[in-house]
Amino acid sequence: MAETVLGLWSTHGPILNTTPEEWLLRVVNDKRIPHWFRGEQYSFDDLVELRRDENFAEQITLEERTLRHARCQEGVAKLAEAWKAAKPDVAVIMGNDQRELVLPSLQPMFTIYHGDTFWQKSLPESRSEKLPIGIKESEWAYRPEEEQVWPGLPELANQVLAKGLDAGFDFAASNAWPDMAEDHHHIGTPHAFSWIIRRVMEDAAIPILPIITNTFFPPNQPTAKRCFEMGEFVGKCIREWDSDLKVAVIGSGGMSHFTIDEKFDHGFMQAMAARDKEFLTAVPQNVLMQGTSEMRNWIAAAGALYDTDLKGDTIDYIPCYRSEAGTGTAQGFVVWE
Repeated sequence: MAETVLGLWSTHGPILNTTPEEWLLRVVNDKRIPHWFRGEQYSFDDLVELRRDENFAEQITLEERTLRHARCQEGVAKLAEAWKAAKPDVAVIMGNDQRELVLPSLQPMFTIYHGDTFWQKSLPESRSEKLPIGIKESEWAYRPEEEQVWPGLPELANQVLAKGLDAGFDFAASNAWPDMAEDHHHIGTPHAFSWIIRRVMEDAAIPILPIITNTFFPPNQPTAKRCFEMGEFVGKCIREWDSDLKVAVIGSGGMSHFTIDEKFDHGFMQAMAARDKEFLTAVPQNVLMQGTSEMRNWIAAAGALYDTDLKGDTIDYIPCYRSEAGTGTAQGFVVWE
């Protein structure tokens, strides 16, 4: 039977791939949109007033941003070291899509990619120029300069699809990334998956099963409980797979953003370390909103890994603030071996 030898959770956002100076480029967007924070929506100005006592001014200086940027790069490097040390043969990545492939016209809750290969390449300038400020600058971490074709994992993917029929999981199935219209902002592999390949696997991709969860978009975002159950099911499929391959399971995304909530993040990390299923399956829907919604990928990976003998700890947790409202992205890195 297949053996799970590595569990890995990581954030994947632009702050990891831009300079401390470039972090502030996204503040323009922060001021434009409403923000979810602890189950409620606020304007940027309301958050400034609400969180005034948290003294973000000291946490958004260039000096502090530079220190936290360095810690982020150290965290990514340690993930890559753990990856090399474990030497997995194949990987299952729990990730999400942000209108890169999945459009509102047809939006599955869970999608299994079962193609033989999938691909990524740089964006044509006509598309790249449409990217928001602060996003374009980070594209190097999601896209190789030359087109790359990466191996899929159809044998395991097809087992997950088939076993899901009896287990009550009505997965959508994809065997090729769709061709997007010329005016669309994206082509190729969603960033939740390509970031892991580019920065953790360091472009040396092994066969991968991408599982896409609709974390961001109502009305069919799965509950925390359903994400954990889906992960448990995938973990069972891995254990029942008639193969001698070594498997890695990865949760890609999070942590709290675009408004950072250190209290939530620390509670989540503690629940991970304690294998606290009750906590992870009870995170409310109105907390898993905006970028924080990507914690559904962490919950799903936890579901797949909790019945293994793997153990580990948090490599680091870095709240990367960029405004006096407490906006930014919290970065987290966890490895179980």
